[in-house]
Amino acid sequence: MQKINLSDELKSNAYPGRGIVIGRSANGRYAATAYFIMGRSANSRNRVFVKEGDGIRTQAFDPSKMEDPSLIIYAPVRVLDKAHTIVTNGDQTDTIFDGMTKGLTFEQSLRSREFEPDGPNYTPRISGLLTVENGVFGYTMSILKSDSGNPDQCLRFTFDYPNAPAGEGHFISTYITDGNPLPSFEGEPKPVDVPDDIDAWTSMIWSSLNEDNKVSLFVRYIDIQSGSFETRIVNKNQ
Repeated sequence: MQKINLSDELKSNAYPGRGIVIGRSANGRYAATAYFIMGRSANSRNRVFVKEGDGIRTQAFDPSKMEDPSLIIYAPVRVLDKAHTIVTNGDQTDTIFDGMTKGLTFEQSLRSREFEPDGPNYTPRISGLLTVENGVFGYTMSILKSDSGNPDQCLRFTFDYPNAPAGEGHFISTYITDGNPLPSFEGEPKPVDVPDDIDAWTSMIWSSLNEDNKVSLFVRYIDIQSGSFETRIVNKNQ
C-alpha cells in the first residue's frame, strides 16, 4: 500500500474522530506513537489529557459542565512491564492491560469487547500495542466495528507489524469523515512517514487537525535500545 501524507490526510478530513499512529522514526532509534481525540459536542470537547503514571487519562476540563462521563473518560495509554505500551480510544485499554497481565495476547484480550454502544454511530474501538524488548520493536493495531452500521455483528480486524522498519508507521481513525451517522473507518491502517523529531511531528499533527473539532493530542517517542521515552501532550483547553 502506498504511503499517504498524514498532514494532508488530516487537513482534508474535518472529523476523523479519534486517531492512532504507530511507527518507527526515520533514524530507526525510536518507537513512536500519537493519539488524538476530537469532539463535536460540548461534552466531548470539555476534555484534556493528563499524565497518570507512565500513561495518560482523559479528564473534564470544567467538571461542572460534564454531562456524561461514559465513553469519554478513560485511560488512553497504559504501560505494562515497561516493554508494552497500550494505546486505545476507550476503556479497552484496561481490558488489554488486564488480559495481558493474565497471559492473554492483545488480540485475545479484545475478544471480550465490541464497538461502542453509541448507536447509530457505533463508534469503532481502535487499539494499538507497541512492544519494545531487547532492542527490537514491533506493533499491532486493531479495530472492532459494526458491520456497515449493523450492531448485530462485530467485525474484528488485527494488523501485526513485527520488527518495524525505520521511517514507517500506520494511521487508523474511528471515522472516514464527518456525517450523521458517522461512517466507520474502512480498510487497513494507512502507511505514513515517521520523522525523527518528536516536536516537529507533534506540531504537524496538531496543526493539521480541524481547529473547531480538535481536543487533545498525545505523542511519545520510546528509545528502542534503552526503553526511556519522551512525551508531549497538547490540549486545546488551557
